[in-house]
Amino acid sequence: MKAALIIGRTLLALASAAVLVLSGYGWATLQRVQESVNKTDVLTVLQDVPNAPPVEDGATDVLLVGSDSRTDAQGRPLPGDVLRRLRTEATDTLNTDTVIVLRVPENGGQAHAVSIPRDTWVSVPQYGDEKINGAYGLTKLRTMERLAAEGVPLEERSRRGDQAGRMALVQVVQDLTGVRVDHYAEVNLYGFYLLTQVIGGVDVCLKAPTSDPDSGANFPAGVQTISGGDALSFVRQRKGIPNGDLGRITRQQVFMSSAMSKLLSAGTLADPARLSGLLDAVNKSIVVDEGFDLVTFAGQAQGLAGGNVEFATIPVTGVGVRNERGQSVVTVDPAQVKAFVAQVLGEKTTTRAPAPTTAVTTTAVTTTQGFAGGRLVALDGRARAVLQGPPCVD
Repeated sequence: MKAALIIGRTLLALASAAVLVLSGYGWATLQRVQESVNKTDVLTVLQDVPNAPPVEDGATDVLLVGSDSRTDAQGRPLPGDVLRRLRTEATDTLNTDTVIVLRVPENGGQAHAVSIPRDTWVSVPQYGDEKINGAYGLTKLRTMERLAAEGVPLEERSRRGDQAGRMALVQVVQDLTGVRVDHYAEVNLYGFYLLTQVIGGVDVCLKAPTSDPDSGANFPAGVQTISGGDALSFVRQRKGIPNGDLGRITRQQVFMSSAMSKLLSAGTLADPARLSGLLDAVNKSIVVDEGFDLVTFAGQAQGLAGGNVEFATIPVTGVGVRNERGQSVVTVDPAQVKAFVAQVLGEKTTTRAPAPTTAVTTTAVTTTQGFAGGRLVALDGRARAVLQGPPCVD
């Protein structure tokens, strides 16, 4: 069973850091979060990659990755009882089923996030065309196979395989979007489960009842509070919802909006028990690049603390297209993607770029017509959003 991960848990962790700074909870607590996060040197290694987009000042671009790994952040396999709670099973495969580029202005202004569908057909360095969700896993697998033939011990093979997989994914995202990745943040399956429980569940709304045995989804229509395994099922369901992968992205973005509102309005970080749970989840689930200083980033991320994040999805030319291997893929025009991303994210300056003409901006969910990319959700942690309740989706 393939599990798709929503990256909202990463935004929850980043927003939590910003809230700590802005509300005066203290640098000591934020340092505890920093110390709990696991590190990778992927971006240090990538500094010399040829033809990478230029480094510019004025904003920070973070690649947010949701992995369906059945291990914790230290590489330890998840026990059987945890896998059952996650409604999944052990597997040797690894997919990065959520990929988002988050741009945060250094002046604390509005942040923007662009989602890339998991089935997007891209070119992977050394291995040709593949779905973007397989770039990390395929590269890791081939690297580990090569190292095994050289007699490298398993633990070292796994570490170097992860590094190669992350490098490949960063390169693919940079090539597709034209954005230089400044920081990398990866969250695994178990972390999402833990974080939704820490905040006491998330309110969502469905237009109609839905069920899907593959994801474990089985929900009535209307507003409901979900967490843990139910939350995983909600965001990974693909069958039985319009537009498949794109419909699931809509769900993920709505879920993020509701989760951020819950985090920022419920005093989660003021509750010692919940804060302890957050730190535990961070330690078990989050990996960031070595240069990602959460203390510094929190000062920039005032927009996150205010719920001031807008989401968009890259434009695609086809959904469910069958390639020569018989796989169902999402096709894109790379030039169109680069132009759209540049327009949505704007230049890396403190001036906001004009909204793309294909998008409709609201404070709720707005779906776009056809295959055009569009802004889907404006995260809003203010009280009025809580009072209105979550927007209903398919």
